[in-house]
Amino acid sequence: MPLSRDRIIEAALHIADGQGLRRLTMRRLGDALQVEAMAIYHHLPRGKDALMDALAEHVTAVHVDPGGLSGWPQVARAWAHAARQALLAHPGVLALALTRPPRGAALLSIGEQAEQLAAAGLPDAAPAVRALRAYVMGSVAVEIQRSGWAAAAAGDGPAAAGEPAEEAVAAFERGLDALLAGLADT
Repeated sequence: MPLSRDRIIEAALHIADGQGLRRLTMRRLGDALQVEAMAIYHHLPRGKDALMDALAEHVTAVHVDPGGLSGWPQVARAWAHAARQALLAHPGVLALALTRPPRGAALLSIGEQAEQLAAAGLPDAAPAVRALRAYVMGSVAVEIQRSGWAAAAAGDGPAAAGEPAEEAVAAFERGLDALLAGLADT
């Protein structure tokens, strides 16, 4: 299979999610792809920095089809669920999503979210998008922390018994309900 940017990103996600971001090196990535590490630079000329940006973009560029959703609260809820799902699918790169500024597809996704919320009736959508993104990222960070994923990925022994999935979902929904109520009051 020829080397491509998408194939590089998928292999990097696999390493980061399974072993943690600290274990993701260009050499280890090259080994996983069965290529010399230098071959990766043809697809990501800025090297590891470009790879980190690409991983952050991959997990934060979500899309929602607002068809069938009525009102901005339902659109906002759909975006929050999509973002949570994308971040939880790749816990190894959550730190990048939290620290790297949105670029490319992620930036377009933020604009799309603001446009959809405005079209659904939310008067000041840009601050609402910032609040939603902050809530989702913070909530997922706490959820991943409580899951014990980081200790297991770092090889620090078995993961501690984490929060049951249904409790994590219920906590996320309670916080999202409170945020949406607060946005409705502004």
